[in-house]
Amino acid sequence: MNIAFPWRLDHRGRTAIADDDEHIRHLIELVLFTSPGERINRPEFGSGLKQLIFAPVSSELASATQIVVQGSLQQWLGELIDVESVDIETSESTVTIFVQYKVRRTQERRIAEVTDVV
Repeated sequence: MNIAFPWRLDHRGRTAIADDDEHIRHLIELVLFTSPGERINRPEFGSGLKQLIFAPVSSELASATQIVVQGSLQQWLGELIDVESVDIETSESTVTIFVQYKVRRTQERRIAEVTDVV
């Protein structure tokens, strides 16, 4: 049983739960949107993605973002998923990250789409 993220109550007034696929997508978001130093007991946790998002948009930024995302996900979620590819799409005020991964337990391929508005 996995607790839903962000934490919330379900229709019965109990802690909401998430299925395995939803739980992994939530974990991906947690890793990407947590800045290193943000967690007291695990200061190295996170990706630093927020700092990259505010840099000027360029092909170098997209490459750096791909490397940071893939490395962070492999480091923190490597026991759960194999990251196969990371694609970045940018517009004037939105960054969308597509993470293609394989769930280790089931060997199923999935794609997580994570959007952040700058």
